[in-house]
Order: sequence, then structure tokens, then C-alpha cells
Amino acid sequence: MKTHSSLRRRFGARVRFLRKTTTELSQEALADKCGFVRSYMGKIETGQANPSLDAIQTVADALGVEVKVLFDDDSSSGPSGDI
Repeated sequence: MKTHSSLRRRFGARVRFLRKTTTELSQEALADKCGFVRSYMGKIETGQANPSLDAIQTVADALGVEVKVLFDDDSSSGPSGDI
């Protein structure tokens, strides 16, 4: 059985992958776009934060993707393909 922290790490890796490949924004720039402090964005990307549904929607909007893309299980779409 996978743990919740594993899900958070995979989610964070997906956010980081999309940030770097889709928007080419720095972590700080994405945090600013979301209205988050950079340290919170860092915690999301490393799986140390447990973002709310509202925060997940905010990240998706800032990345210009649908929420479901953050949970995409297509293995060709980045390092967290096993979400």
C-alpha cells in the first residue's frame, strides 16, 4: 500500500516537471503567480506540503493546465507517471 507522503512526493514531482517543461517558470515565479510564498511552493514540489483542493486548483491555473493533468498517469508525461 502506498502512503500519503508517497502521493504528495509524486504530485510534487509532477508539478515541478510541468513548471519546468510547460512554463519554464522558476519556482519563485510560479509561487508568485499562485500567490504563495516560495517556501510553500518548495514544500509542494518536494512532497512536504499537503496542499488543499483550492491550492491544487490555483497551481493548475498558474501552470495553464486542468487539475487532472497534475494527476496524469501517462508514463510519457514526466517522472511522476505512476500517480
